[in-house]
Amino acid sequence: MSTRASHPHVSVALQSVWSPSEYGALGALVEGLGFDGLSVYGDLGFQPPIPALLAAARTTARITLGPACLNPYLTHPVEIAGQVAALDEASGGRAYLGLARGSWLQQVGVEQPRPLAHLEDTIEVVRRLLAGDVSGYHGRAFTLEPGMKLQYEPLRPEVDVLLGVWGPRGAELAGRLAQEVKLGGSANPDMVRLMRQRLDDSSIAAGRGAGTVRVAAGAVTVVDRDGDRARRLARREVAMYVDVVGQLDETVTVDPELQARLGELIREGRLDDAGALLPADLLRRFCLAGTPAEVAEQTIELFRSGADRVEYGTPHGVASGAEGIRLLGEQVLPEVRRAMERERAS
Repeated sequence: MSTRASHPHVSVALQSVWSPSEYGALGALVEGLGFDGLSVYGDLGFQPPIPALLAAARTTARITLGPACLNPYLTHPVEIAGQVAALDEASGGRAYLGLARGSWLQQVGVEQPRPLAHLEDTIEVVRRLLAGDVSGYHGRAFTLEPGMKLQYEPLRPEVDVLLGVWGPRGAELAGRLAQEVKLGGSANPDMVRLMRQRLDDSSIAAGRGAGTVRVAAGAVTVVDRDGDRARRLARREVAMYVDVVGQLDETVTVDPELQARLGELIREGRLDDAGALLPADLLRRFCLAGTPAEVAEQTIELFRSGADRVEYGTPHGVASGAEGIRLLGEQVLPEVRRAMERERAS
């Protein structure tokens, strides 16, 4: 299994709202521009991410592909194992598995007890099924009876696991079992530094060594030659994530009255009004937005804080997602890589 990236990786994340042909074209665009990977969100109410990733697998040959993220409350680990096995087969071994507890599930009446137990058991079930281990597994949330196995041969016996976790207990779990942690909805260097330290402490305690678990920071991204125009759109897009992530990031203090008002406006569907409440310093911690030079500066800051990967999330551009991705690939990515190469050489 791979450990920390040998060089800073930059990837693109897409929402699951387009047709298969569009995902194929976007996957080819992302790969052609030189990015390292493509993720598709698994947010509640949107299309499942795996079909989109399968479409991208057909038009790409190099980039990693994975859902960010699946959750064990809506999809049983046996089905998760089958989905990631299918993606790995279709992509020729380029799949990773993103897992998180999931957000907004109260909207469909789904409770989320013992989230870390569910995540740990999901990892164990998926790994045993992919590896052909028929010895059985009895966890705190899920069980495999002895003899239970997949009725086909997966391409690989193991895939990298990414966990969407924030707190010390989640970091401890990732330090024992995962290859990467993603801070989804965060462009905050302080949180990256905190997670980097927690993961190193936990992976050392688990006998895996420092640097074993990578840190990815991913957030709403809007790039435009007009930085103010980019930030106006980013405010609207990021408001719903601040409502969730603002309660998870220990390094950020969101005024309780602001947090409550954001929640009210979001529930009423007033995203523009919610975004308008975000002060500039808070906005910067939850998204990457501005001119190509400004987004490159934010990206470099995240790498300097200890991130191994930065992921540019939707909507990417003001006029269109494809236009934003192209601007990121042609103007932001080269600047980021030049800066990081200079730092490694110095």
